[in-house]
Amino acid sequence: MVRSDARENRARIVQVAREAFAEDGGVSMNQIAQRAGVGPGTLYRNFPTKEALVLVVYQHEVDQLMESVPQLLAAQPPLEALRRWTIDLVAAMRKKHGLGDALSPGAYQAIAEQAYDPVITAITQLLDAGKSDGTIRVDADPRDFLQLTGALWRAASGPEDRSASMLALILDGLSTHRHP
Repeated sequence: MVRSDARENRARIVQVAREAFAEDGGVSMNQIAQRAGVGPGTLYRNFPTKEALVLVVYQHEVDQLMESVPQLLAAQPPLEALRRWTIDLVAAMRKKHGLGDALSPGAYQAIAEQAYDPVITAITQLLDAGKSDGTIRVDADPRDFLQLTGALWRAASGPEDRSASMLALILDGLSTHRHP
């Protein structure tokens, strides 16, 4: 059984790393240990490599995205829930892309594969809610939607962020309500 102080250290390291990686993907392990208030030994006992830490941070981001779906659907109509969730997904995709320098190509691919099924499941839940209430086309496919969102993070990372207008077009295409 893991001691409570060890669990707290691990959780603090992950939280600090998430914040540090968001600021600068090139932050060092020693800087993370220092910010988390732990020694390098504690950091490396929990995360033997920077890549291991990046993978845990990214998995935490994916888990949070998946856990947000029921709350979004409870609070918003399906199309609005999908819009808000997609904005968060795009932010996570940008972070993952920004962390690419800290990962080997194999680990980067593993992240993509590990996240694919949960993300498709979340999109399916959001689309199914809209199909059920008649606001989303019955032929909407979660894989198509995910592929389209890939363009959003690229649009959001340029000098002119076009992701909001692009997302509006995607959602209009999913909607059963036609605009004049």
